[in-house]
Amino acid sequence: MAYSNQQKRQHIFELQRYLHAISIMDSSIPNVIPDGVYGAETQSAVRAFQYKYNLTVTGNTTPDTWNKIVQVYKGLFELKPEPYPAFPSEKFVCENGADGQLVYIIQALLYGMGQRYDNFPKINVCGHFNNDTVEAVKKFQKMCGIPQNGKVDCITWNMLVNCSCHKS
Repeated sequence: MAYSNQQKRQHIFELQRYLHAISIMDSSIPNVIPDGVYGAETQSAVRAFQYKYNLTVTGNTTPDTWNKIVQVYKGLFELKPEPYPAFPSEKFVCENGADGQLVYIIQALLYGMGQRYDNFPKINVCGHFNNDTVEAVKKFQKMCGIPQNGKVDCITWNMLVNCSCHKS
């Protein structure tokens, strides 16, 4: 049976997907966007991969290169989770009016508290540090015996993370 152009594109696409995932975890491998075309970007990524893993650097996907790419790609699934440093610094304070990823995380932690405890306010996770968030933070601070200012500083953050990560 002949190897069709569609099958060839599918295999190239699969190779590119693997290289793309590897490049996310290893900046020495150029990022390639999977498109099913073995162009200059794919060749560059393959060359960088071959160089890194002491394979013959050709830019072509030989059986040895393919096998190593598959091995490294599958190894990504065996990694331990990376810690995510969400809180910027000891001196940082997140307060009313703030927006963004950190606020989503704070609200998600507070939301989880509201799901676990009947006497804790239920808040929406919206990414905007609003009055409901301020009140939930104050309630949390009161429960923990720390100053009730409605702002998330390092002390409040650490208490919130520790309380959220331990089941009652």
